[in-house]
Formats: sequence, C-alpha cells, structure tokens
Amino acid sequence: MNSTRIIAIDPGYDRVGVAVLEKKPGAKEIVLYSTCITTNQKQSIAERIFVIGTEIARVISEYTPVALAIEKLYFTTNQKTAMGVSEARGVIIYEALRAHLTLFEYTPIEIKVAVTGYGKATKDAVHLMINKLVSLEKQRRFDDEIDAIAIGLTCLAREKFK
Repeated sequence: MNSTRIIAIDPGYDRVGVAVLEKKPGAKEIVLYSTCITTNQKQSIAERIFVIGTEIARVISEYTPVALAIEKLYFTTNQKTAMGVSEARGVIIYEALRAHLTLFEYTPIEIKVAVTGYGKATKDAVHLMINKLVSLEKQRRFDDEIDAIAIGLTCLAREKFK
C-alpha cells in the first residue's frame, strides 16, 4: 500500500511549527512528528535562520517526505517581523528544494476552509477541528505546531499524489 508523507511548516523566526504527516489510501491522516522550533532571541537573525534551516534539513532527512506544505506570507503592519518571517521561509523553501521536495503554499484562508469549512474560522475553531481530524497525544503544543498540522491536512486534502 502506497502512502504519502509530507512535511508542513508554519513559518516564523521566533517559533516555527513543524509537522510530518502521512496518508495511506483509504485511511486517516497520521501525525508522525510535530514540534515547534524555538530560536534564541539573543542570537542575530542570521544565526536564528541558520538554526531553522539546520533543523528543517534534519527533519527532512529523518522522515523523507515527498512534499513541503507551507503557509504563504501575508502582509503585516510590522515590517521587521515580516522580513524575519520572509527570511525563515526562504531557508525552509531552500532546504525543501535542495531535498527535491514538491512545494505547496497555502493562504491562511485556504487552510481554514480546508480544516473547518469556513474561511473566517477562529484559531480555536481550527484547533478544535485538528483534534477531531487526527489523533494527538495529550501534551501542550504551541499554536504554531497545531497550525503546521492544519497546513499538512490542507495539503493532503487538496493535492493529488501518485
């Protein structure tokens, strides 16, 4: 039985949500791995981007996904934050393409529609649906990690994998 394994990313530079999901034909999606990469605020942005790239490369190497699903950057009023997230997205996409992964990008609205059926769903509504759609161990997770799982579910629901 063929399965599809993807890595999904909620990008940031303070925290990066990461999830590896697998889907077998006729079965529910499974979260194989999820975490939140947290960078040291005392380090320079360059050092933080390096940490993110190194960890993404490690996860790709360990789990061998076929695709990367990542949230598209949306404009924010804080330019410093937008620049940092853009740089983090850049290194994440670089590592994915270096590993020959197919790249899929989704807007926050596309993710909310895929997970809840409603494009203006609250974060709480998305998180509630995640708990209904996949089995997760009872542990505290950052929002970024749950968001990465939502991005992965969006990808597995929308894309056709061979």
